[in-house]
Amino acid sequence: MRLHRLDLTAFGPFGGSQHVDFDELSTAGLFLLHGPTGAGKTSVLDAVCYALYGSVPGARQNGQGLTLRSDHAAPGTRTEVTLDLTVAGRRLEITRQPPHERPKKRGTGTIVDKAQTWLREHDATVGAWKDLSRSHQEIGEEITQLLGMSREQFCQVVLLPQGDFARFLRADAEARGKLLGRLFDTRRFAEVEKRLAERRRTAEARVREGDAALLADAHRMHQAAGDTMEPPELTPGEPGLAEAVLGAAALARSDARERLTVAECGRLAAESAQAAAERALDDVRELARLQGRFGEARERARRLEERAGAHQEARARLDRSRKAEAVAPALELREAADAEHRRAAGAEARARAALPERFAEAGAAGLATAARRAAEELGGLESARRGERRLAALVAERADLDRQERADADVLTESEGWLADWDAIRAALQAGIESAQESATRAEQLAVRIEPAQRRLRAARLRDRLTGETDEARERARASEQAALDARGRWLDLKEQRLDGIAAELAAHLTAGEPCAVCGATEHPAPARKDAGHVDREAEEQALAAHQDAEERHGRDLRRLGDLRQELAAAAAEAGDTPAEALAAEAGELERDHVRARRDASALHSVREELRRAEQEHQRRTAAQRDAAVRAASRVGHRERLDRERTALEEELAQARGAAQSVAARAAQLERRAALLTAAADSARAAEDSAERLKAADGRLDEAAFRAGFDTPQAAADALLDGAAHRELQRRLDAWQSEEAAVRAVLAEPDTVAAAEQPPADLATAERTAAQAAERLRRTASAQDAAVRRCAELDRLSARASDGVRRLAPLRDEYDRVARLAGLTAGTSADNERKMRLEAYVLAARLEQVAAAATARLQRMSSGRYTLVHSDDRAGRGRSGLGLHVVDAWTGRERDTATLSGGETFFASLALALGLADVVTDEAGGVRLDTLFIDEGFGSLDDQTLDEVLDVLDSLRERDRSVGIVSHVADLRRRVHAQLEVVKGRSGSTVRQRA
Repeated sequence: MRLHRLDLTAFGPFGGSQHVDFDELSTAGLFLLHGPTGAGKTSVLDAVCYALYGSVPGARQNGQGLTLRSDHAAPGTRTEVTLDLTVAGRRLEITRQPPHERPKKRGTGTIVDKAQTWLREHDATVGAWKDLSRSHQEIGEEITQLLGMSREQFCQVVLLPQGDFARFLRADAEARGKLLGRLFDTRRFAEVEKRLAERRRTAEARVREGDAALLADAHRMHQAAGDTMEPPELTPGEPGLAEAVLGAAALARSDARERLTVAECGRLAAESAQAAAERALDDVRELARLQGRFGEARERARRLEERAGAHQEARARLDRSRKAEAVAPALELREAADAEHRRAAGAEARARAALPERFAEAGAAGLATAARRAAEELGGLESARRGERRLAALVAERADLDRQERADADVLTESEGWLADWDAIRAALQAGIESAQESATRAEQLAVRIEPAQRRLRAARLRDRLTGETDEARERARASEQAALDARGRWLDLKEQRLDGIAAELAAHLTAGEPCAVCGATEHPAPARKDAGHVDREAEEQALAAHQDAEERHGRDLRRLGDLRQELAAAAAEAGDTPAEALAAEAGELERDHVRARRDASALHSVREELRRAEQEHQRRTAAQRDAAVRAASRVGHRERLDRERTALEEELAQARGAAQSVAARAAQLERRAALLTAAADSARAAEDSAERLKAADGRLDEAAFRAGFDTPQAAADALLDGAAHRELQRRLDAWQSEEAAVRAVLAEPDTVAAAEQPPADLATAERTAAQAAERLRRTASAQDAAVRRCAELDRLSARASDGVRRLAPLRDEYDRVARLAGLTAGTSADNERKMRLEAYVLAARLEQVAAAATARLQRMSSGRYTLVHSDDRAGRGRSGLGLHVVDAWTGRERDTATLSGGETFFASLALALGLADVVTDEAGGVRLDTLFIDEGFGSLDDQTLDEVLDVLDSLRERDRSVGIVSHVADLRRRVHAQLEVVKGRSGSTVRQRA
């Protein structure tokens, strides 16, 4: 990377535009950047970093945006930084403008313009610049990719801050590790350590879970085995736990099987005793049953003897009933004939009662003849009945014509009245539609205007609130800026006082006979003394801390002010200068107009529907008027035809109905007479037939009773039983016979007779003996079942424990392997003799490279006296790997870099910075760095050492590098001819360049 040109405008202390030609300065290879304190030397380097990365180095990066602007610049001048450089073979130009607060073009107050960035590339083929991008993100990614370094690495490699490397020399291993970790990005190795530690914890947890499950199974086996097993007194994770659990399980299973064998023997003995007791109980029960059966049969025989007379009487009654059953059909026939005769006689009497007096004595034949004559007369009236029905239809049709005529007259009258007002109705509805459409259009227009008005109102209210907050933030920023300036002045004053009295401070540590840290002499004839008001290191550091706190507070206030100004600018751009009250009134009026317009427009649909219905009604009434006129014309001829047909039918029907009111009435009279005569004739014939059948039934009944042995038919009827009584009597006779046969059979059984001859059976004693044997069998069976369950449970738990041990084996191996790796990478393993972490090991390798690269320059600066070496001796907390020692060729001894004097520390740190720049450059992909800057530290060197350091820096240009030295040392102005001077003044700083 080579810098060509830097243009500054209103940046830092530079109120106007300044131009730096690095090509001219780099011609000499070594150039000097100098100027008084506070002039802006560091701001030149800040501008380079800001152009590349959009932020400034170190703690100054907290002051971004508006704080980069020069306080000396005119309000209308925009802050801008332009850097022309070559990187990776490409000529680029980067222009950055931070956020800019400027007065509004209209009205009062200020507005903040957004930050801008441009990237251009020089095309050598056409000799012109071409634009590449204006995106902050794209430009940042492009520059970072080309340089191969982050902002922190660039500031550490290209802008070499000697104070940081002096602290790096004196720092402990932890501080060195933090710096190297940021430069070389070794976070992935720390992540490896973390990941291995997490895997170790996970594997340990899984092993402990497995051991806990084994112990749980051991306790379950102890519960299952009873007192014969004690669980191992070990905790999860202890060695030998698996073997102890499996051994205890084996002992428990063996004891359980022995107890199972004993229980099985006891159960077999109890089964034999119980079987014998059951057989004895069965024998006693059978004897008791037979003896009871014999006694019960004797009792049943006695009861049968007592009922023998009733049994004989029932048998005789059943025999008489069976004889009477032969007469039963004749009895039933006679009863049926008598009932039929009574019904026929009643029907004949009822039929004759409905006839006129002249038919009271007529026989069945005379009644039938009169019925035929009435039917013949009824047939002659059929044509007259059809004519009467037609006459009724004609009357109804004529009445319907009259009703239609009246309805059509009403329709014509109503339609003519409604159609007369049709034009006025249609005009009114169309006017309503047009009004609603106009309201809908206005509502849409108002809806478009409401949202912008509301946004402006919200922006105006935010603008008014942020205006007050911005004023308060501006006052706080001014106060914190003054406090920071005061703190900085006090710190610089104390630092200058301390430097004035540094000799006395160094003399305070002199010891007789010990070499001086500055000159190396062992005699101290006149050491300096501390005067009154001497400022020590603690006071200076307190002042520096107060200055840094004030700067941090000022930075926070500036960031807050910048944020408020940006928000205020956005709100002001949205709201304009109109007061919030006016915007609120305008928005309210728009909303009210919009509500009214929407309300008026909402009637559009209903008015359209009303017009559609009115048009349909108009069509309907017009059609109805036309149809009514047509129907009226057609009714005239139809009415005349109906009247002629009605007159003819009325004459015909007057002759047919005679004295009756109508033909239908005359026909009804004839139908009723014919029906009554026919029914009376049928009833008379049925009565005569039933009387003949009753007489025949009486003769057959007398003959059947005589044949069955009964004196009279009534005697046979009294002896006859109905079905239920006959069945009940037969059942009683059959039951008596069955009982008699069963008793005789029991009393004849040999076993029953033999049992009755034996003594009574003792059933209670036999049952008690059998119950005792069954209880003993239950106890022994329960004991055996418990032993079987115990064995099964122990086998199951043992199998599960064995499976758990097998599953745990690979987990234990994995845990041992991961634990060894985690301990090795964390530096806690016994195999890691130097207790070095993985990240520290990688950083140690980088530090060794840096020390080797720095030694090549340090030996030249120190005339071959000093060599930087890396040390992996143990340091704090027993760790090692990031030690840095210096080998003094004059003494041949190796000592810590913290023992170097001030001048030695400077050129050692310079050599370290240059070596670190080479290593980081190689790490970044070999990006060539053709321009370097070294910031301060030359004032602590004597003339000879200064010459050697300048020779080393001058040798860098042999590699086509240019080095810029930032220093106050006056002697450098005589030694370095190419200079860039920063001159400060009341109107801002300026730069003067001399090649």
